[in-house]
Amino acid sequence: MSRTGNCWDNAATESFFGTLKDECVRETFYASHEEARSELFIYIEAYYNRVRRHSTLGYVSPLQYEAIGDQRMLQNV
Repeated sequence: MSRTGNCWDNAATESFFGTLKDECVRETFYASHEEARSELFIYIEAYYNRVRRHSTLGYVSPLQYEAIGDQRMLQNV
């Protein structure tokens, strides 16, 4: 983060939390803090980071993006 008024500082974070609210949390009531924590962990680790396509990565999942990077690195060796 930098100075006030720099509108691009938090764009990625705001995008993530907006997506999280829309896809996981919206209108969901959790019985306990632990249940909410568990559901959020599953969403982020099992779906958001492995399955969901990201526009900043060329519409592939982070897992696929890393695999593509690994293949490119091996081809250049």
